[in-house]
Amino acid sequence: MPGALIRRAWLRAVPVAFGLLLAEGVAADVPSPPREAASVVMGVLGASPQGFARVMAPRLLRFPEDHGSHPEYRSEWWYYTGNVAAGDGRRFAFQLTFFRFALSPRAPARSSAWASNQIYMAHFTVTDIALERFHAAERFSRAALDLAGALADPFRVWLGSWQVRSEGAFFPQRLRAEDGGYAIDLRLEQRKPLVLNGDAGFSRKSAGAGNASYYYSVPRLAVSGQLSTPGGVWQVEGAAWFDREWSSSALAPDQIGWDWFALQLSDGRDLMLYRLRTRDGGTDPHSAGTLVEADGKARSLAADDFQLDALAHWRSPRDGARYPSRWRLRVPSAAIDVEITPETPDQELNLTFRYWEGASRVIGTSAGVQVTGHGHVELTGYAPGTAGMPR
Repeated sequence: MPGALIRRAWLRAVPVAFGLLLAEGVAADVPSPPREAASVVMGVLGASPQGFARVMAPRLLRFPEDHGSHPEYRSEWWYYTGNVAAGDGRRFAFQLTFFRFALSPRAPARSSAWASNQIYMAHFTVTDIALERFHAAERFSRAALDLAGALADPFRVWLGSWQVRSEGAFFPQRLRAEDGGYAIDLRLEQRKPLVLNGDAGFSRKSAGAGNASYYYSVPRLAVSGQLSTPGGVWQVEGAAWFDREWSSSALAPDQIGWDWFALQLSDGRDLMLYRLRTRDGGTDPHSAGTLVEADGKARSLAADDFQLDALAHWRSPRDGARYPSRWRLRVPSAAIDVEITPETPDQELNLTFRYWEGASRVIGTSAGVQVTGHGHVELTGYAPGTAGMPR
């Protein structure tokens, strides 16, 4: 899903924050970023995209080049989410996401090795489903001195010790991250082809020119490896989803956030869709999705191809923010009718950007057959003072 506008009030902090974050000697791999770093990122996303490349029309995506960074665009991300189980049946979920933000269209004209106009941010979560525990962590760094970055060939994205690295042409890949007694060391193997979302990878998010992204996914990956919590270490297996986008602007002023779903069904189908929400509570017509059949064939879904109804809600204990917490999803043309329920209600990331993203289970019918499934749901723009971020 797309990056988004941040409130204009945050722009006031940008000039001071820019200098503080990029001053020589600021450490990288920062587990609890200073307020200045957060203000920089918020301000960048709320500022004008003038001078940056814009996503204006479909183009041929080229690989492996497009697996790497696109510094001419204002933001991009590499998104991994997955659901796994140990041999004793104990279940977990994880998220590891890397974001790149450009502070300016051009690199600074400075000789210092510390100088950079690129900031990386990473989010790492683990859900312990049996104990209903959710752990979330965040790190920031500049893209200098090998502290953070993204390479296309061989594929690697990293922020300090958190990283994903290819062990082949693109897959298999190795994911590693750790924080506060939680850790993953996982191997991902591709089980379905790469899918271009929208119009051959061109994903329009609103009517404004340039409010779009280039967007592709690998909807089904086999996961194996080790997951740790403060309570122990488990050998796990399961499935993951990889999402990839870059852009310079996305949401319109009347759009406040989105509800995003990535679901893997037991009949082999995979479904990604997002509902873009307007400030008056409606659904923007640029909402969309992709249905991937068991054989890997994909087709795009428009806003009127699916119906999404919230069946329950959950309030954050932090400030009372009210999130939807169970849904009925119908895709009539694919005979899909399922209910989606969070594995545990509180999977809210209380980080620089407040949003809810977590493991969910699925039950219902697909093509007339009973199905179950797992996936992740992301909800943005519900917490006070947020508008869209992080995707």
